[in-house]
Amino acid sequence: MPEESKGPEPVSPPVDGAKAPAETVAPQKSDAKPEAPQAATKPAAPAATKPAATPAKPAVPPKPEGPKPEPWDVELTRGLKQQYGSGVLETLSYLGQKYITVDSSILPEILRRMNEAEGFDYCVDITAVHYPKREQQFDILYVLYSFARNERMRVKSRIKDGEHVQSAFSIWPTADWLEREVFDMFGIVFDGHPGLKRILLPEDWHGHPLRKDYDILQQDREWVQINLGIESGQ
Repeated sequence: MPEESKGPEPVSPPVDGAKAPAETVAPQKSDAKPEAPQAATKPAAPAATKPAATPAKPAVPPKPEGPKPEPWDVELTRGLKQQYGSGVLETLSYLGQKYITVDSSILPEILRRMNEAEGFDYCVDITAVHYPKREQQFDILYVLYSFARNERMRVKSRIKDGEHVQSAFSIWPTADWLEREVFDMFGIVFDGHPGLKRILLPEDWHGHPLRKDYDILQQDREWVQINLGIESGQ
């Protein structure tokens, strides 16, 4: 026969001296609202660190000195100094370029000697430089060459504004156009030139463009207006 169904097991009576188990009490509802959670405290911003000091730039070394003119002491220059004395102002060589500076009073004689006695048979160039703040405002420069010696040299002299210079055309025919250009650009007059007139600018142009006191922005407005029919050449 099947076993009879067993009911709930009987609860054993408490043993003397033992505490009875506490009854489970259902939690009571409270009308108090739960406290809102406290906002998380933001961490303090780290203190700004100062940028490291920029290291001082190293001192710029002094610019090395460039080449300087050196005395040009050869038989030619010694002979000129012996003959003309203080008329030969200086004889120098700069980076292989040799030149003598003479007083304007002996310039024609020095040029002729360079051609006839020293063999400088070719006048390469004649030009000038303007120094308006100087008493002798112009340097006039002759570049000479000797085919026989394969040597180049320069003769330089200083003149005042308005002072005339003797033409070198009778010594070197190549001086013709070179002197005309110096006359055109600087206004220096060469006495004895066969046809001294402008070579780059029109004959009726006013002024000389390579002088430092010539305002190139204004130019000759009258000539521009008459010949080109405009207000300015700029």
